[in-house]
Amino acid sequence: MPREVEARRTHRTDWMALLSGVLFIVLGILIVTRAITDWLVLVGVMVLGLAFAGLVAIIARVVRGK
Repeated sequence: MPREVEARRTHRTDWMALLSGVLFIVLGILIVTRAITDWLVLVGVMVLGLAFAGLVAIIARVVRGK
């Protein structure tokens, strides 16, 4: 199989998008169920979660070498 065809069949995981999506789904569930009522806590959790997702994305890129 030509190399170009193999490259099209596989793709790398976008860790930033995946973890950010999971974060926003969890935060949405916490808001709907009223488990978090303080908006300051919500913003803090969101910022820390996005920072963690960014860190994982950077580490994944370094490990992949690109």
